[in-house]
Amino acid sequence: MSRLIKLSKKDNIAVTTENIPKDTVVGDNQIKTKTIIPPGHKIAIKEIVKGEKIIKYGQIIGEALNNIDVGEHVHSDNMTFIEFERNIFKESFTNIDEKNHSFSQTFQGYVRNDGKVGTRNYIGIVSTVNCSATVVKLIANKINNYLNQQSFNNIDGAVCLKHSSGCGMSTNGYGMEVFYRTIEGFKNHPNFSHVFVIGLGCECAQISLFQNQKSSNVKYLNIQDEGGSKSIVNKCFKMICEILPEANSFKRTSLPVEKLTVALQCGGSDAYSGITANPALGYASDILVSLGGSSILSETPEIYGAEHLLKGRTNEKNLQDKIDDYISWWQNYTKINGGSLDNNPSPGNKKGGLTTILEKSLGATAKSGKSILADVIDYGEQLKIKGFNFMNSPGYDPVSITGQVASGANVICFTTGRGSCFGFKPVPSIKIATNSYMFNNMQDDMDINSGTIIDGLESIEENGIQIYESIVATASGKKTKSENNGYGDDEFNPWVIGATL
Repeated sequence: MSRLIKLSKKDNIAVTTENIPKDTVVGDNQIKTKTIIPPGHKIAIKEIVKGEKIIKYGQIIGEALNNIDVGEHVHSDNMTFIEFERNIFKESFTNIDEKNHSFSQTFQGYVRNDGKVGTRNYIGIVSTVNCSATVVKLIANKINNYLNQQSFNNIDGAVCLKHSSGCGMSTNGYGMEVFYRTIEGFKNHPNFSHVFVIGLGCECAQISLFQNQKSSNVKYLNIQDEGGSKSIVNKCFKMICEILPEANSFKRTSLPVEKLTVALQCGGSDAYSGITANPALGYASDILVSLGGSSILSETPEIYGAEHLLKGRTNEKNLQDKIDDYISWWQNYTKINGGSLDNNPSPGNKKGGLTTILEKSLGATAKSGKSILADVIDYGEQLKIKGFNFMNSPGYDPVSITGQVASGANVICFTTGRGSCFGFKPVPSIKIATNSYMFNNMQDDMDINSGTIIDGLESIEENGIQIYESIVATASGKKTKSENNGYGDDEFNPWVIGATL
């Protein structure tokens, strides 16, 4: 494998595949390094004058702060973020040739009474407000301890969905709307056989808000109505014990992969993310979409700078306008809070070679593949159209994933270059490493290594097929690393918007 990767003919920088010492001659053009270039970082392959645009992926990622010589390290000290007009970028939509591959077309899932399909079989205990958070945790712990002593082999356990919201907020408006959708999405999620919704009784997010439909598998209780915390814990425990045989009666059956919805997520990104794991995940997403399934890209602040690529994947002007409207909302939202959308990348991202949000977004968007954009939805809004969807959300991973799962995702694919131990009950999370060093260093947490692409051992397509088949196997019950580690109880994190009153 070459020590330098040039991603587009238009690029005036290249990306290093390893640590390159000063005064080392590298690349086809025999470039001599002016300083140490860390792995994944950018090196100038052409003379770049002050004010000139810096090009990566064939796209603008920033502007030179001063003259940059060939062989110089290009990073935060000599390049900066800039605003510029981005035209819709049209590219050919992907067409996965199913005949040339033997992709799995079925998986083993749980069919619920409403026709939805789950990949896990949990019992959910949902808090409407932080005031009931301790109670739902106690209930879940008591049930899980009991299950450990029993033989309900088809039940994955009880999940406590506690959070920091539900009161001290306006009872109407956007913040409550988003919160309501999130709780509703989890209450009705097919990875739960039964759900118990627990409130305090006096909060803004009253239980009555969620009693909009009668369902035998959803029960509602208020602590204040049940005689206090100990009483409700004991009562709920007895109620759950009574339904355990019914929950255990659900069995996996063979189903088409069109029933799968995958959350596309990246966190702790490095410069390899947009070269290895993200495009490989994008290829896996394209396979799933070609077979009738769905995928959800989110993190609006992390598509900023690449939104023109998403807009180019639809001819529907209303969808293009929705993306622009969300970007404008975020620009205003960050401004009134004293920030900007270029507050990203994080320190870890920058250590991994990413310099501006423009560069990060181009890489992040790659995990959506090249499928046609079917729809643009708001945070936690239920998927209405199968295929590739974009969901508005913050870039903070637990908040973003909470919204994706509320929208209906039943598998999570999480790419990372810096490392992650992320898990998320009730939905399994497949973690995909962007580089082999981190994969080998964190084998207890990583499920798939996409660093093999940089190593020259696999193509993006080959690694993408591996990811797709892992999605199918995981949906069928194969445990991910985070599940084997017992992670995922504390990552539920609904997006809190607006003033705390």
